[in-house]
Amino acid sequence: MPPTYEHQGLIELFRNRPSLAAELLRDLLGVAVPNDSDARVESADATDLKPAERQADLVIQLRRGKPVLSVVVEVQLQPDPDKRRRWPAYSIGLWDRAGCPACVLVVTVDERTARWCREPIEIGPGHLMVPLVIGPDSVPVVEDLAMAERNLELAVLSAVAHGQGLHAESVGRAALLASRRRPGGPQVVYCDLIMAAVSDAARKALEKLMPNGEYEFQSDYFKNIIAKRRAEAEKQGRAEGEAKGRAEGEARGRAEGEARGRAEGRAEGLLTLLQARGLRVSDEGRARILACTDVAQLDAWIRAGVTVASVDELFRPQIG
Repeated sequence: MPPTYEHQGLIELFRNRPSLAAELLRDLLGVAVPNDSDARVESADATDLKPAERQADLVIQLRRGKPVLSVVVEVQLQPDPDKRRRWPAYSIGLWDRAGCPACVLVVTVDERTARWCREPIEIGPGHLMVPLVIGPDSVPVVEDLAMAERNLELAVLSAVAHGQGLHAESVGRAALLASRRRPGGPQVVYCDLIMAAVSDAARKALEKLMPNGEYEFQSDYFKNIIAKRRAEAEKQGRAEGEAKGRAEGEARGRAEGEARGRAEGRAEGLLTLLQARGLRVSDEGRARILACTDVAQLDAWIRAGVTVASVDELFRPQIG
């Protein structure tokens, strides 16, 4: 499956700010990270042979003149057993290549996936690898604009992680405003990522911040998603309308059928009454009685049928 825009967008957070990996390890996971080190993006190939299946999402290297820690950043949006088998190889391959400690940092925006990622990976007897995982519960809720501007990438990650929860609008607003104030290329990627991640209600609220009142996605990926969502919504609306129309038609049909049934029952009852009284009913009179669908009229005929001397008298307009 090709990487999604969300997957690539999250990787861009670390590519644009390599120190984010070290900050997440230190501040959110409590991992001892070398101080006073410079962070930079390295080749994502985990081995010298460079097979495609060993291509990590991103590698950040912390250096103090020489490499002191290699961090493999993996964005995992859903469980993938094949991917878990590669993580030990990433870590060992980079440990061997760079000659410094290495670890795998998995970033996910789904807590169920985060729990799955945290499960130890058994390499062999007595050998376990435990990935370091940042899930929604690990990511702080960044609602303060000043904080979002100081660490924009963390604010965007917060919006993606909490965009469907109670803080969706506030984290989305902080990240969106901070992104719009950041000049350069990342702004478009970040804004699209934020607006796609938050709930529909939050997106509508955030669109009020837009000059034209509606956010226009810039990436073809999200444009296609929005077009698909609109088409699906229209299709669902048509289906619901058709279903409602069928239901209303069926309800009308049932009501009309019940009314016809009541009228037919009364008409048959009237004919039986007239026959029991020995009154002759002509073919024309029978047809008129059976054709009547007015239950009130039939009830009036039944009452009159008890006393009339002939069927013709039954149809004669009543005076008084």
